[in-house]
Amino acid sequence: MNYFSSDFKLGILGGGQLGKMLLSDTRKFDIQTYVLDPSDEAPGKYACNKFFQGDLMDFDTVYSFGKLVDVLTFEIELVNIAALEKLENEGLKVYPSPKTLKLIQNKGIQKDFYAKNNIPTAGFRRFPDKNTFQEAVTANEILFPFIWKCTEFGYDGNGVKVVRQAEDIQNLPDVECISEDMIPFKNELAVIVCRNPSAEIKTYPVVEMEFHPEANQVEYVICPARIDEKVAEKACAVALEVSRKFEHVGLLAVEMFQTENDEILVNEVAPRPHNSGHYSIEASYTSQFENHIRAILDLPLGNTDSKVAGIMVNLVGEEGHSGNVVYQNIDTILGWNGVTPHIYGKKQTRPFRKMGHVTIVNDDISEARKIAEQVKNTIRVISDQNPEPK
Repeated sequence: MNYFSSDFKLGILGGGQLGKMLLSDTRKFDIQTYVLDPSDEAPGKYACNKFFQGDLMDFDTVYSFGKLVDVLTFEIELVNIAALEKLENEGLKVYPSPKTLKLIQNKGIQKDFYAKNNIPTAGFRRFPDKNTFQEAVTANEILFPFIWKCTEFGYDGNGVKVVRQAEDIQNLPDVECISEDMIPFKNELAVIVCRNPSAEIKTYPVVEMEFHPEANQVEYVICPARIDEKVAEKACAVALEVSRKFEHVGLLAVEMFQTENDEILVNEVAPRPHNSGHYSIEASYTSQFENHIRAILDLPLGNTDSKVAGIMVNLVGEEGHSGNVVYQNIDTILGWNGVTPHIYGKKQTRPFRKMGHVTIVNDDISEARKIAEQVKNTIRVISDQNPEPK
């Protein structure tokens, strides 16, 4: 099939920042794109050929949208799987497949999949509601401290909480959830695996992630990870095994813990472009976004090696600020060598909302990390309103 400068239509469910960055590469290749997103102000709205506003969880909306395109992909897991299954059964190419998404969308099902397939992961228990979970805690069946996660609708650190004492449970929502053992770890790592329908498969280098202590969000992604080569090889091997078990097409971001004993445990996965791969736009021979497009169209995969060391800094809304966004000091960081900001196009900021990212590239990873810290301390994402009282 001729994908380029033709009548071919690629459908993307979701027009957030990931969709916007995907669309940058479809524009480069002149691939016709249709985008469906709930928001009329979606960042990807102005980069696609046709935009449709609608509920991604509504069966009829997703099904009708899918009938308009030749290949369908998504940039967010929260989509109607039943509609994707019907579309696939009718012959539409949906990548990653609904089968893969069904195993990943619910974190409880995802953890059961790891246990069934002997994929190393932290010990866990599933609970249908808060009452059952509370009973297990009261009966000392779960030992403090532990990690609590809602099984659905969590994102960017939302839906995850460290539970250190009984009082921490009071404000948790009444939802299906899991408890996970607290793992003493040295590093949080990630590997992005890219696979096409012809089973060509490549991995990006292992990256290291540094998290904000309060928001549980990634602050820095560092590539290459500052770890021993043998640990990196083990992380890549685990990621490839996870990819093989899921039989995905497209990208699969595998987040992992490196324990104190240098074991690798899988935390969770995402079947789409991922925050841990944003550095690849500037630092890699082929960005994660271009390789996702190559993969779902069954084209040869691009080189995943890095040209240079890269660090990504997430730009999030500052605490105490909600309203129309203002980016302070972007002109300052634009004057620094190897620094590239990406602004997602969200008009409204709020505390810890992802509003953009900055990539720092340098031959020296230590120097790149120093510049990343300077970027973090220089740029401010605030609102045009007076700060909210603490």
